[in-house]
Formats: sequence, structure tokens, C-alpha cells
Amino acid sequence: MIAGLMTELIQHWIGGRAVGTAGARQDVFNPATGQVARQVLLASAADVASAVGSAREAFPAWANTPPVRRARVLTRFLARLNEERDALAGLITSEHGKVFSDAQGEVTRGIEIVEFACGIPQLLKGDFTDQVSTGIDNWTLRQPLGVVAGVTPFNFPCMVPCWMFPIAIACGNTFVLKPSERDPSAALFMARLLTEAGLPAGAFNVVQGDKTAVDALLEHPDVKAVSFVGSTPIAQSIYQRGAQAGKRVQALGGAKNHMVVMPDADLEQAVDALIGAAYGSAGERCMAISVAVLVGDSADRIMPALAARVRQLRVANGMERDAQMGPVINRAALERIRGYIEDGAASGAQLLVDGRRDPSSGAAFTVAGHEDGFWLGGTLFDHVTPKMRIYREEIFGPVLACVRVPDFAAAVELVNAHPLANGVACYTRDGHVAREFGRRIEVGMVGINIPIPVPMAWHGFGGWKSSLFGDTHAYGEEGVRFYTRQKSIMQRWPESTGKGAEFAMPTAK
Repeated sequence: MIAGLMTELIQHWIGGRAVGTAGARQDVFNPATGQVARQVLLASAADVASAVGSAREAFPAWANTPPVRRARVLTRFLARLNEERDALAGLITSEHGKVFSDAQGEVTRGIEIVEFACGIPQLLKGDFTDQVSTGIDNWTLRQPLGVVAGVTPFNFPCMVPCWMFPIAIACGNTFVLKPSERDPSAALFMARLLTEAGLPAGAFNVVQGDKTAVDALLEHPDVKAVSFVGSTPIAQSIYQRGAQAGKRVQALGGAKNHMVVMPDADLEQAVDALIGAAYGSAGERCMAISVAVLVGDSADRIMPALAARVRQLRVANGMERDAQMGPVINRAALERIRGYIEDGAASGAQLLVDGRRDPSSGAAFTVAGHEDGFWLGGTLFDHVTPKMRIYREEIFGPVLACVRVPDFAAAVELVNAHPLANGVACYTRDGHVAREFGRRIEVGMVGINIPIPVPMAWHGFGGWKSSLFGDTHAYGEEGVRFYTRQKSIMQRWPESTGKGAEFAMPTAK
């Protein structure tokens, strides 16, 4: 931050307006320049209690609002999101670093969830059975939970919150969002659009902050459900703590996504897929491909082209039109990823492309004019083994580890042995291989010749094993079920009721 200049302050959003407090603050960086762009407030437990109280007060009236009227508010919000898509994408690039076209795609994915949520009158329809027994009818309905909360990561500051709050609000809940403190502006931007769309004050709140805010949400008795996306250790902790407190929890954890390349695959398409899926958004995606499983002779045939493409990556400020990859989120991430590269080389993997060095000069990697930014080039390892740390752990950076296996069975066994099971892909021309892969693989989201198989808005997102803690996936119809609870109602009228007490268990008659 330049001395003497005022820095924009990112505030909370409570009760339909921006709210400032006198508490702690944290710098928000532009990753491309390495300079402080803004500061963000860090909520105290009292700030969280204020947001939850605002949501609690708004809940009865909002829950009682007919679903079609709630949908109309979301429809107006949808229109404003479409109008402001590029402004929101630019804001994301300035705080996250991803290239502008990628930020546009993120906002579009968020918009698709809002489109789905606008169909809530249909999605909330219950079941009705006439005459389940003589003179008795039975029906079900789904009702909102109350105040619900979302804790979201830095890598998708628009899309991941949109996995949560549009559906939660459409179902009649009120919402408290705790976005990442690393890129907090998108949450406040969307809060303003919701207010412009006519959402009542208190129905959507934002508390900026760190672990203090998360702990306060988990401990608050009025928070009925928590949705989380982040690393596996934190996801598991949030799931355990939330469940112990009697809350409904869905906690999406980390990933180590494999892409299997069969010998019969179109190798040009496979290289394109690996370049985009491994290095897009600097590898800071929970669906990034971080392991290439090369089957049989596909390895020797694909590696030269793959290494050449990694060296040719256009790494630049995300607002430059031809940028393919931007910086990583902050200096701590930069040093962590560098440490993994060092560890991989020391453990015996073949370091074909070292993202710490300029591929042409061999000098320390940087971008001219932005030397203080958080820059890495793409890194490519070959001959990685399952015992290596770069294989076992989620790196969350532009590092691709290539593992060679002899056949399809070995590829399936390798993927299924990993404790993280978010996404996986298989490139092949063989229909039988594709079918068997889809059936036998123990991963939540599978792509056949699709490197990043993120389900569309009306399906649902979620992995298996240590990539998901909870019983329901994010968004889609499972999202509606997560944010509502079923009520069954049976009724009969006096004219259909026989005389005398009944002491036996009721049965259909």
C-alpha cells in the first residue's frame, strides 16, 4: 500500500446494508501486482451474532412468502447478474488473479444456479395420496430450516456461494455468507444486487472474516445448517463440529483429480485437455486435473507434446486478452507450491518443466512489469509414483504429475486407491472401456473425454470418500433437499371416523 493513500475497505453486509466495525482488518492483494488493493474487515463473534440475528428476524416473513414471489425476486437478481457479469468478473480477476475469460465463465456458472433456483415453485411440490386408508388422505410438503450459513473458498468467490444461497433463499431460508477473506468483494457485490432485486433486509447477510467468524457460525444455536467448500481437514472438522451441535452439514473437501489417457485416445485432444484442466486458473480449482495416468505406450507418445505446450503457456495479468494463466492467490500459496516442486524433484520424480524458472532463460519466473506479483509457470513431472508426496497430497497449484501404468486395470486400481475422490476423467475411443470406467471408478464426478466434469445446475456437485462429508451434494435437487425438511400430513374428517377407541397399530383399511 502506498503511504498516504486511502485503501478501499470491504465491509460486512447485515440487515440490507453495508456495515463497518472498529475491529481487525486484513490486506487484500492484487495477485498480479503483489500490491495491497483493498482491506477487509474481520468479523468478531459479536458481528456474526448481529448477522445471524438479522437473518433470524427476517426468516418468518420470508418463509411465509409464497415460493412464486420468492422466485420473482431471484428472477430480478438473475437479470442484474447478467447485466453486471463483466463487472463482477473483473472484480474477481483483480482479487483472485484468474484470467478474465475464466472469471466470466465462473460468473456464468453461478448464473446457471440462479436460473435453476428460479424454478423453486415446481421444485418444492410435495406428494399427495388420496385415500391411503378409508377416509384418510396423506401428503408431504418441504419447509425451510431457518437461518443457514455458507463458508466458501477463495478459488470461486462467485460460483461457490451461488451453489448455496440462491437455492437456500428460494426455499424460504435466510442466509449468512462467510466468503474467503482473500477475495471478499464479490460477495458484497452480489449482496447489493440482491437488495436491488427486492430481497428483504436480513434475508441475505455477509460477514467477512477468518476462523473466528467460522467458529462463531458453528457455535451459534440459531444457525440450523452449514455448507462448506475447502480443504479436506477443515471440511472434516466443520462436519464433525456442526453435526455435534445438531446442525445439518454438507462439507466439500479437497481433491486429487486423475485423468486416465488410454493408448487409443486422441492424443492431441488429450494434450489440450490436460493443458486447460491442469493449468487453467493456475491449478487453483477443486476440479483441476493434477495427475495424468498414462496407460501403456500413451506415455512416450504424449509427453513430448505435453512438455512443449507447458513451456509455451502464456502467463500474464489476467486482464490481458491473450493470457492463459494468471498468478496464484498470494505469497503464502506461492511458497507452498514451490516447496512441493522441490519435494517432488528430491523424491525422484523427473522434473520436465520447472515452473519456478523461465523456460527460455532459466531465470526465476516472473512477468515483466509485474515483478512483485505471485507468479509461477506451469510445472510438469514424469515418472511420479504413488508414494510421493506430490502424488498423495492436494497441491492446489499449476503442477501436473504424470504416472505411468501398464494397463486399464492398473489405472482403475490406482485411482480407486486414492482417499480423495472428487473428479476423474478418461480419454478413450473405446465404448467398452468408457462404460467400464464409469461403472468401476470410485469417484463422485466422472468425465469421458471431458476433463472437468462439473455437473450442470440441475444435477448436483460432490465427490466421494474424503472429498465430501455429509449425505447430500451441492445444488440441484439434492440442494433443495438439504435446505428443506419434509413434513408428512395425514387427515380425515369426523364423517369418516368410526366410533370407539382404536388400540391396535393403525393400518390401511
